[in-house]
Amino acid sequence: MASQDWLEKDFYKILGVPQDASEADIKKAYRKLARQYHPDKNPGDTVAEQKFKDVGEANSVLGDKDKRAEYDQLRAMVGGGARFTAGGGGGGAGAAGFEDLFGSMFGGGGAGPASGFSTGGGQTFNLDDILGQFGGGAGGFGGNGGFSQAAPKGRDVRAQTTLSFRSAAEGETVSLQSADGSTIKTRIPAGVKDGQTIRLRGKGQPGPGGAGDLLLEVHVQPHPVFGRDGNDITVDLPVTFAEATLGATVAVPTLDGSTVKVKIAPGTQSGQVLRIKGRGIQAKSGAGNLLAKVHVVVPTDLSDDDKKTLAEIADKRGGDPRADLMAKARQ
Repeated sequence: MASQDWLEKDFYKILGVPQDASEADIKKAYRKLARQYHPDKNPGDTVAEQKFKDVGEANSVLGDKDKRAEYDQLRAMVGGGARFTAGGGGGGAGAAGFEDLFGSMFGGGGAGPASGFSTGGGQTFNLDDILGQFGGGAGGFGGNGGFSQAAPKGRDVRAQTTLSFRSAAEGETVSLQSADGSTIKTRIPAGVKDGQTIRLRGKGQPGPGGAGDLLLEVHVQPHPVFGRDGNDITVDLPVTFAEATLGATVAVPTLDGSTVKVKIAPGTQSGQVLRIKGRGIQAKSGAGNLLAKVHVVVPTDLSDDDKKTLAEIADKRGGDPRADLMAKARQ
């Protein structure tokens, strides 16, 4: 629970970070200052010892999500962090708590009974009624006047799911088991990538300002045939030596289970990529293509006559296909 001492201290200033600093920035600043003011490095230095305690206290509050949210709400209520001072009167100026704050606002002294505050005229005001006039409740001032910070949402929850390659490419509706035993159904959009995190708003833990989010990390299983490059689907396409040499029309498998016909031009080389437009992932960002990479299959079971024929062809053509490679290697 928050201590009234929080209102006297600016933990953000102590750590030297802005109010919107990330958790990582807060942790980094704390570690740096803790090393700087550690008693082992500053033996007998009472100033360093106090600063070491201050940065430790600041980190214990700002490093905890719930405490930080509570601290920020208190700062918003009192305009930035310093406690109110009671001006004038027989008691003189001095630090005042919430009782003094509401007593000065409504002309009275100390706290009344229970959750009410009493004015000098003996009239009692209920704290909830007072704050309700500002559009809020006991959690802080509200309404359009901008007197309060919105109540914090519940914590975000992380979960994981694993999809097949095809389900990730085409989209899939999955069922997730929440911590309270309920089932959450959500649609995974087409084209989700391995390791991608999808934010499901309002599916996390409940809180005063509404439920947090569910952060769903998706893992995609590899496919034995297809690969992925952005929204393009890739596939290795085996062709025979004769098809690559003479040209042919061959079938290429697609992700939806059908096939598409493509032409292999005469003299096609291994590694050449054939693009089949629009047959990749159908994502919101646009449809990808199917990229078929040609792989010329060299026969390993040639007969003696086949080998003789190939040797005759090689003799007639002559030349060394590696001549240009050797020349460039000497440069």
